Amino acid sequence: MGLDVVTFGCRLNAYESEAIKARAGEAGLSDAIVFNTCAVTAEAVRQSRQAIRKARRENPGKRIIVTGCAAQTESETYSQMPEVDFVIGNQEKLESRSYADFIGGAERVRVNDIMALKDTGAQFVDSFEGRARAFLQVQNGCDHRCTFCIIPYGRGNSRSVPMGAVVDEARRLTENGFPEIVLTGVDLTSYGADLPGAPTLGALVRKILKLVPELKRLRISSIDSIEADDELMRAIAEEERLMPHFHLSAQSGDDMILKRMKRRHSRADTIRFCEDVRSRRPDAAFGADFIAGFPTETDQMFDNTLRLVDEAGLSMLHVFPFSPRRGTPAARMPQLAKPLVKERAARLRAHGETALAARMRALVGTEQALLVEKSGMGRTSCFAPAYFEGSAMPGEIVRTKIAGADATSLKAQLLQ
Repeated sequence: MGLDVVTFGCRLNAYESEAIKARAGEAGLSDAIVFNTCAVTAEAVRQSRQAIRKARRENPGKRIIVTGCAAQTESETYSQMPEVDFVIGNQEKLESRSYADFIGGAERVRVNDIMALKDTGAQFVDSFEGRARAFLQVQNGCDHRCTFCIIPYGRGNSRSVPMGAVVDEARRLTENGFPEIVLTGVDLTSYGADLPGAPTLGALVRKILKLVPELKRLRISSIDSIEADDELMRAIAEEERLMPHFHLSAQSGDDMILKRMKRRHSRADTIRFCEDVRSRRPDAAFGADFIAGFPTETDQMFDNTLRLVDEAGLSMLHVFPFSPRRGTPAARMPQLAKPLVKERAARLRAHGETALAARMRALVGTEQALLVEKSGMGRTSCFAPAYFEGSAMPGEIVRTKIAGADATSLKAQLLQ
């Protein structure tokens, strides 16, 4: 018995999986598995279908519900799977009545027009199982139409949670014992454009830190650096509780490829943003999402991406081999051979691993405050994993000195 939620994809999905548990629990759903899918690549869809088939073999008596971005964009794909009992869309998954109706024998597929949604409500998730930090959704959807991306059709247009509701949620999470909160969204830096007065992400950050003084750490998840507002830049400089780790939606380091992706920034913009942040927070660390092997990418264009990693000082890379998504403009562009795409992704990952190892070595000898995630392991303010000997409870923030490093993590010594 019991309810299991299997999550694919981004931090926002992880947050929404906690909301799914809460809403399904309110409806009294049990003895079921909910798959919260991702549509960002064809491989993500394939993996979810494989996991569903395996779950059915191993749990013949449990009911299987499929939701998430892939269920929204490809509901027919999942409704045709005999292993699946119920398919619900990205909005419906956040409503307890969807699960109550399923228990009562509702129609097998409930996926409505995501583009019709005009607002996003706070999801009041009070706990995150097994985590020392909490996610807080403040925005959903995206108004941009990058040529490779299917996500707007899974998430809808950009919608923001009102600032007061975000502050209330942050206060509740802090009172529930979370020392760190991560703000999440699909296009986080577009926050507020649809709200009265058009408040910015920077204004939201300031408001949270001012009105929830007990919150020890605040992070922002993946951002579009070209949309970073002046208030956010001031917060980076002035708010010590805003953690100095920034993950950028860079995607490429070549200007022509960025244009063909229909991105809004240039490679120079990425470099400029990193330099600007470092001038305000010298301890800042940067990660980035990249797509390797985008259609028409030449060797020189790919080399520009490799060089961007060094020129911008990026050290935590998420690399995706290009995967054409049906219905996107990039799927109709001249494609590169799959072995070449795979080889470029491997080279870019290796380049990132070299940069990460250098970043780890540079932290040796420094003092770092760690948020303890589990026994003997925590993360620095710049999100580097560090291992230590000694007694500290998950959720505790401890002072350490970094005594050593390997390619991916730090060795820390507790300070009194």
